Amino acid sequence: MDFLPPKLDEYIVEHTSKCTSLLEKIERETYQKVLMPRMVSGGFQGRVLSMLSKMIKPKNILEIGTFTGYSAICLAEGLDEKGTLVTIDINEELYNMVNGYFGESPFKHQIDYRIGNALNIIPELKNNFDLVFIDADKINYATYYDLIIDRLNPNGYIIADNVLWSGHVVDHDRKDKETLAIKAFNKKIMEDTRVENVLFPIRDGLMICRKTD
Repeated sequence: MDFLPPKLDEYIVEHTSKCTSLLEKIERETYQKVLMPRMVSGGFQGRVLSMLSKMIKPKNILEIGTFTGYSAICLAEGLDEKGTLVTIDINEELYNMVNGYFGESPFKHQIDYRIGNALNIIPELKNNFDLVFIDADKINYATYYDLIIDRLNPNGYIIADNVLWSGHVVDHDRKDKETLAIKAFNKKIMEDTRVENVLFPIRDGLMICRKTD
């Protein structure tokens, strides 16, 4: 996921606002205690998510893929003061750890943390959304998109992580399911006339979509 020269990457980080002490704690403990810790959004991408959320000023956020809660807290920084963030993850083993982090955050009363299969939970949700962050199993990215596009308010945004898939999207010899799923998702976005989109080369790639109708 390192597409920039290290010195340039360091310069970018040095000239980006720092995260909170709670977020530093989450990232540190994720690397100490959790398998595949590089899945955590981390400092720079976390600040990008926070900034986008603050620009959008969403009343309702949906996050598909909580992991250890880092990105949820970053997105919550831009929530309307009466807004709600629903975050869904299938890994119940992390529940106590992540729920503890949410309890330490200023947004503990605004975060609705649910454990289960997002494919089953999303249809049961009552609200429409101003911002959706997709960062779960890559195989189902297109399915998640189909589930939420009609639940997205006009001028609402979808942000999808890992859309460069460590650069594998331009490797025509890669035929694994995850790479093919990400490429299919990116193609789907490009062909959907209901949204306008831009792919940001941030970390492992962020696809930003705005619903135009």
